[in-house]
Amino acid sequence: MFAKRLMNGILERRVMLLFALSALILSVVCGSAFAAEEKVIKIGALFPLTGPAAVSGQNCLAAVQTAADIINGKHDFKDFPLAEKEGLLDGYKIEIVPGDHQGKPDVAKSEAERLFNQENVFAIIGSYNSSASKPASAVAERLKKIFMCGASSSAELTERGFNYFFRTAATDAIESKEFVDYIDYLNKNKGAGIKTLGLLYENSEFGKHAAIEGKKAAATIGIEVVADVPFTVGATNMNSEIQKLKSTNPDVVFGAALGSDYSLMARTMKQSNWAPKIFINYCTGYQNPSINKELGSDGNFFMGGMGYSPEIAEVYMKAALPAQEIYRSKTGFPLDSDSIQESVCLHVLAQAIEKAGAADTEKVVNILRSETFPSPLSLSGQVAFSPGGQNNKAFTVITQIVDQKYLTVFPKDYADSELTYPFPAWDKR
Repeated sequence: MFAKRLMNGILERRVMLLFALSALILSVVCGSAFAAEEKVIKIGALFPLTGPAAVSGQNCLAAVQTAADIINGKHDFKDFPLAEKEGLLDGYKIEIVPGDHQGKPDVAKSEAERLFNQENVFAIIGSYNSSASKPASAVAERLKKIFMCGASSSAELTERGFNYFFRTAATDAIESKEFVDYIDYLNKNKGAGIKTLGLLYENSEFGKHAAIEGKKAAATIGIEVVADVPFTVGATNMNSEIQKLKSTNPDVVFGAALGSDYSLMARTMKQSNWAPKIFINYCTGYQNPSINKELGSDGNFFMGGMGYSPEIAEVYMKAALPAQEIYRSKTGFPLDSDSIQESVCLHVLAQAIEKAGAADTEKVVNILRSETFPSPLSLSGQVAFSPGGQNNKAFTVITQIVDQKYLTVFPKDYADSELTYPFPAWDKR
């Protein structure tokens, strides 16, 4: 009797075990089937979501998400590739996975590793700060993964011989040449008398390279550098830096300051009641409409290089305006020259994935290297990458802020306004 009960118990446990194994196998099979049906391509978006440049970083993230919305949805946008269909590769959707590097190179490196190794993203878009893009893209290169760089302007980034790095925006070398071309034009045609240059820049990858390129360009037209003034990122006081500029009183200043540093720079200049004849900025806080609004009239008459503004778009980039409205719904502001480059990155990457027929890194990289992509979000209307990854179609204009509007003053073919020159004295406005 005991032996019979023992045998029945063993059989009962075996039956229960078989049921459990069957359920486990069924759940794995169903889970696999669900995963197979979930057509998602994950893209990392690595920006300074906190820290001194947080506003710009959050705008960049919103711009990437805007591009994803256009690609994932169905939109009747004229002359906008991928807008008319839903997703990529017959149904794949883009999923944006954010990363926050806080403006710190070491955090950028670790966040890139996390996005690739833990989140399993196909590629990373980033990172606004050149000092963050440099180590983050080195991680991508080591892992043989794609890194799409938008607004980071350090020319050195595309001089490393990387195979998986691609940048859409103009470099500080390109902008420096444009700055001195404009100064040369003003001297020859307007009698501007600009002979000396001051440099004010953050002590980072971006700022240092901007200063180097600014000096090189100035030398080509015989402009003397009389002030070379770096400052610490996230500065709380710029009195000494502005006083150094004031003491040498250069005719023109090239500025390289991001986010809150740009606001502090402008306000300190006002407090010191000093300004050069012309102040031209690299891709900086100057381009951020929220910072422009914050400064109000104190932001007037500063100048800078730009690949986009709402005013430019109304005339030369009408196909970009529907995208701007999606972006505005997320941020409350129009697209700016920095954030739109991050949209360009995802839009071009998505076109390459579609052309490759799969989210296959090597196939996509070969497409990126060899094709010219239509780009309604770019002033030139196209993107094409040279060896090293620089977009050889990148193009900018010089604008001046007047009453919170970006007025184009150079080159002549794009100019819609005359330059206010010299920079009006603060106490005489």
